[in-house]
Amino acid sequence: MKTTKTISVMGRNNPKNIKAHNDKLHKEQAKAKAKKNARAEKLKEIQRKFNESSSN
Repeated sequence: MKTTKTISVMGRNNPKNIKAHNDKLHKEQAKAKAKKNARAEKLKEIQRKFNESSSN
């Protein structure tokens, strides 16, 4: 008698894989947003310093 193994395909079609995919995606989006906010803060700081020095 021959036994066969069931092979599960790793697709995004089951809830566990959907959650893993979304978690990874949201983590990357959060990183990008944090990076953007950090750049904006640095720019504001540079503008403040420039405005202080140019007003004197």
